[in-house]
Amino acid sequence: MATLAEAIERWMRERIESARARGVAVGLSGGIDSAVVATLAARAFGRDRVTGVIMPAYSQQTDIDDAHMLAEQIGIRPLEIDLSQPFDSMLRTLPDGTELAVANIKPRLRMITLYHIANTNGLMVVGTGNRTELMVGYFTKHGDGGVDLLPLGSLYKHQVRQLARGIGVPERIIDRPPSAGLWAGQTDEEEMGITYEELDGILEALDSGIDTSGFDPETVKQVREMVARSSHKRSMPPVFELSKPVSMLEMA
Repeated sequence: MATLAEAIERWMRERIESARARGVAVGLSGGIDSAVVATLAARAFGRDRVTGVIMPAYSQQTDIDDAHMLAEQIGIRPLEIDLSQPFDSMLRTLPDGTELAVANIKPRLRMITLYHIANTNGLMVVGTGNRTELMVGYFTKHGDGGVDLLPLGSLYKHQVRQLARGIGVPERIIDRPPSAGLWAGQTDEEEMGITYEELDGILEALDSGIDTSGFDPETVKQVREMVARSSHKRSMPPVFELSKPVSMLEMA
C-alpha cells in the first residue's frame, strides 16, 4: 500500500506528464507548506526538474535562510529573486491602499514571477496551500492562490505537519510559527484570530457533520463566516449565461 507521500508524488507525476511539462516551479518561503511541497516534488521528479524560487520582498532573513537550508537538504539549486524594488515601484504607481491591499501585492508579484519562470521553461506552478487555508480563504486570490496544482489541498494543517516529519523536513521549519510573510512579524494565527489546532478541529467537525457543541459557539460562528465569505476564492469567476441568442436581445 502506497504511503501518503508516495500517493501525492504519483499524482503530481501524472498531472505533469498529462500536461507534457518538463517539471515544476515552486516558491520557497522557508515555511512548512512550501518545504513539504518542494520535498515531495524533488522526490517525484528528481532535483533537476524542480525549480525552487525564493522571492523576498523586505522579508525576514530567517525566512530566506530557511528556504536556502531546505533547498540544500533536498538537493535543488534555488533561484533567488528579490522583489523589494518591484514592490516599491508598485507602491509608487498605485493609489494609496489599505494595509491588506498593500500586503497582497507581494504574493501577487510572486505569482507573476513563478509563472514567468514556468512559462519560459515549460514548467507547471505547484502551489503550497493546504485544506485549512483553502476552506477559510486564507490565501491571496491571484497570488499564492494562482497555481496549476495543489498537492496539499486535501490535508489539514496538522496533517501537513505529520507529513513533514515523515519526509524529513527540518524541525526548525516545522516548529516555526506559520506566516504568509505579508509584513514583519506577521503570523497566520494572529491575523486569523484563531489557532490552527482549533481551526482544524472545527473544520473537520463541519466537514464530517460532527456535533460542534464541544467548541465555543462564537468561534464556530466565526469559522462558518470565514468559509462563507471566502467562497468566491474557491471557484472560477461566475459567467453570465444568456437565456436567448444575442440577436434576440436589445443591447441597451
